Amino acid sequence: MKTKSSSSWSAAQSEELYGFKRWGAGHYSVDPEGFVQVNPRVEGRTVRLMDVINEARGMGLRAPMVVRFQDTLRHRVVQLNEMFKQAIREEGYKGDYRGVFPIKVNQLREVVDEVIAAGKDYAYGLEAGSKPELVIALAMHEGTQRLIICNGYKDLDYIRLALLGRKLGKRIIIVVEQLSELQDIIRLSLETGVKPMIGFRLKLQTRGEGKWALSSGENAKFGLNTAEILFACEQLREAKLGQCLRLIHFHIGSQVPNIITIKNAVIEATRFYCQLERMGFPMGYLDVGGGLGVDYDGSRTNFESSMNYSMGEYARDVVHNIHEICKASGVKEPDIVSESGRAVVAVHSMLVLEVFERINKRESLGQQHQPEVKHKVVTDLEIMLKNKAKLGRLERFHDAVQKKEEALSLFNLGYLDLENRAAAEQLFWQICEQIVKEGNDHGYQPEELHELNRLLADQYVCNFSVFQSLIDHWALKQLFPIAPLHRLKERPSVNAILVDITCDSDGKISNFIDLQDTKDYLNVHPLNGKPYFLGIFLTGAYQDIMGDLHNLFGRVNEVHVFLEDDEPNGFYIEEALSGSRIADVIEGVQYQQEELCRRMKAQIDTATRKDMVKPREGVRLLELYESVMQSKTYLDIDRKPQRERS
Repeated sequence: MKTKSSSSWSAAQSEELYGFKRWGAGHYSVDPEGFVQVNPRVEGRTVRLMDVINEARGMGLRAPMVVRFQDTLRHRVVQLNEMFKQAIREEGYKGDYRGVFPIKVNQLREVVDEVIAAGKDYAYGLEAGSKPELVIALAMHEGTQRLIICNGYKDLDYIRLALLGRKLGKRIIIVVEQLSELQDIIRLSLETGVKPMIGFRLKLQTRGEGKWALSSGENAKFGLNTAEILFACEQLREAKLGQCLRLIHFHIGSQVPNIITIKNAVIEATRFYCQLERMGFPMGYLDVGGGLGVDYDGSRTNFESSMNYSMGEYARDVVHNIHEICKASGVKEPDIVSESGRAVVAVHSMLVLEVFERINKRESLGQQHQPEVKHKVVTDLEIMLKNKAKLGRLERFHDAVQKKEEALSLFNLGYLDLENRAAAEQLFWQICEQIVKEGNDHGYQPEELHELNRLLADQYVCNFSVFQSLIDHWALKQLFPIAPLHRLKERPSVNAILVDITCDSDGKISNFIDLQDTKDYLNVHPLNGKPYFLGIFLTGAYQDIMGDLHNLFGRVNEVHVFLEDDEPNGFYIEEALSGSRIADVIEGVQYQQEELCRRMKAQIDTATRKDMVKPREGVRLLELYESVMQSKTYLDIDRKPQRERS
């Protein structure tokens, strides 16, 4: 059966292969010319990503590059608030929705600014999980109706800051995460004369699901159990601060994939809320925490990188369950607070990578070493390669593995020279390639042969650091959609894993989304001497602020894109942020560039005096050192041609 030529491939087939319609939430698609396009507001107007990249390149910015679509960020904030607004209206719910954005998900100023602006009409507030985040929230917070929810461990200064905000008329709720915090809150309240708004974080029996399941349940890091809740209530009454208890809060983990888990947690928390309200506490707010997921793989399942519900279903289930329990308990419905961060910001940004090298195992398969005297193990493998029709694929694979191991054993015992070992290895991989191609032609692939696709995959070397820009993939095996940004009318005929430019063997992406399961390789196009760009999508949550400085690569270039309202498919780059220079990152680890340059000059002067270098050459060396200090940390791809290595 002949392989279809690349000319028979279509942009629609690429769109299906990479799953844009499944995980793109209406924001990402492929146009008929084979370019990835973005629909920031899901309203019809689109922007080609390659147009954005080309404009950024004209501004002197190169990949790796974060591209933020600020209109998408605004759209997600509005969408979340409108979903709850609609659910409240349909349910006849008497309370309001009072969402807050958890700053920890992305503390970058440009993100928080857009979230605050987009949430203005909805009194959409902020959540702080640390003292530095509270410093940001207090200054950025606007109005008296938006909430600030204070989570995390709290020292006295944290509590004082929150009480200061109350003096300024801000609606700040201090959530008690540990029982010991309550005494500090009571003491500082009496000291400052400020009545706090207090919330209790519950330690629910309902357990979360997915990668962050251990953040909930009895052994959770935060929260009060039932006995501690009752003891805290007694302490508030003794301090005559019973009227300050206003909120119940829970959190069952980030990226909850199963809607049943969310329903159960909401039901349990609402029972607590109703009991406390009946005990005479004024209450008023029920905070369902975070957990609203993002469908990274597009499967719409309860797989940990997916979610089996929509944002609308989430809002309806939260509102419905609180409504039903409050109605049955005769308790006034509370205002609903949620701390959805991932669902708000993940979709708005992506990481653009440029591939500059292909480490190509397949090219070497046809280049066989010919030893002057062939060993029998080599001739046996040659016969196996030529007589492929006589045996089944699985049997040939077993025989080839046996011969390869025999060759290795003979080499270690000194009975096989280097030329024969090289010939045996290449013949083995030729047989494996042959078996894989036959499997592709016939469809079915035995389980034992699945590993061959991974073993035969090429490596595409990309100018980035996994540890800086995609830390969740390395640390938690989080999956992200990845696809070429152009050439999507061509058949992607190469199987590849992506490797970064760090000196760490873990610096790679070797697990990719797939509708049925996951894949060990990505379908990509052969390099053709021209720039080749890949996009890693849905990276707006956590990746921007959790990356480390492994190899001191630092922050990448960044552009902020807005739709141009005067043109059908126009856009403009409102802001361009240049990535880290070498001088920036080394100062972050306590080196001063002036001192380093002085030390380098002293060494060059010494070498000059010893006539190891000429004076003019010494000047050029120092100039080079100083100029590199001011350059970007990532590779200069424009000076590095694409290449293939076998």
